[in-house]
Amino acid sequence: MRQAVSGIFLSALVLAGCSAADKPPAPAATAPSAPSAAETDRLRAALLPVPKGMQVAYGPETGAFGSLKSTQQGLEAVRQAKLQHPECAGAAQLDAAKAEIAQSPAAVVAFSAERGSISQAVVSLPKPDFPAALPEKCTSYTADVGGTPVTYTTRTLEMPAKGDQSRAYLTTAKGGDQNAQIGSVMIRRGTTVMSMLVVGRQVKPKGLYELADLADQNLARASR
Repeated sequence: MRQAVSGIFLSALVLAGCSAADKPPAPAATAPSAPSAAETDRLRAALLPVPKGMQVAYGPETGAFGSLKSTQQGLEAVRQAKLQHPECAGAAQLDAAKAEIAQSPAAVVAFSAERGSISQAVVSLPKPDFPAALPEKCTSYTADVGGTPVTYTTRTLEMPAKGDQSRAYLTTAKGGDQNAQIGSVMIRRGTTVMSMLVVGRQVKPKGLYELADLADQNLARASR
């Protein structure tokens, strides 16, 4: 079951915002320019510090959102998984298939520990943009992940409002004889959007909100 659980986690990464489409980012007329040093520093500053008891598993990586390794891996996971409702893979998330989003400067980092993982992306958009709420049909659906049937059930959390716009979800993924929970948070301040994913056997809303508070504080400082 280790491979099946790994598949669940990877697909969950897609659901939580590291990618948000079932196709590669739209090609640009010209290659996106690298973020300036000042923009890179600003985006890095908005990322979480290493949480107690965890270690850096990936990053920080900066660059155009659609070109980041984590975004490309998420897109590949969508292509490999067979979803009951394919459109649900990118629902309520930033759409990396849109050229203006794919080309936007971004920073990504991931942390891991025995109990689970945390992934975070901060994207600087050309104009304010925030995904619509999760459609009703995407609150419960199935997917075939590496040959294992996985059921995703999502509920919206009543997280205290943060930034200019915010939203949080808790998803339970059940595949075979193993389960995982995925807490996701998105916060917008101005034209900067933060997306965070917390994966574990059990994700408690209180702990998710505490991480969201810290992420929002960093985002507020970086958005000034």
